[in-house]
Amino acid sequence: MDFRIGQGCDTHRYAENRRLILCGTEIPFDLGLAGHSDADAPVHALIDALLGALALGDIGHFFPDTDMKWKDADSMQLLRMVLESPAFQEWQIVNIDLTIIAQKPKLAPYNRTMRESLAHALGVSLDRVSVKAKTNEGMGFVGRLEGLEARAVVLLSRN
Repeated sequence: MDFRIGQGCDTHRYAENRRLILCGTEIPFDLGLAGHSDADAPVHALIDALLGALALGDIGHFFPDTDMKWKDADSMQLLRMVLESPAFQEWQIVNIDLTIIAQKPKLAPYNRTMRESLAHALGVSLDRVSVKAKTNEGMGFVGRLEGLEARAVVLLSRN
């Protein structure tokens, strides 16, 4: 078997008058994330991990924020577009491990919903998708509630 590992990360500032979308799930909160698309940072990190596993570049190469075509784009749709590309046809997702670093809001109540959303979009069983939430113990831009960070690792295989 052939295996590939990819890792990705993304950060977005909090912004007023935006919805907070994480892993395709709307999270009730006073602030959303600033971005050209829906600013779903965990999905952006996952897309970077998938592209990185196959040495295809990053999300900005495929969906540049300078292109109005991607303005307010649904990041879950972008994820599906990446997975439908010919480069991924021979590859299967073994598992993904995603960490969201956010001081607020508390994300534990939405963990299963976020996992289910990703598993559905990826076409894998729920036991192949891990989503964890961490605070930053009040430190740095995350601790000051300026934004959040997401990190993703993915393992791909092919026979």
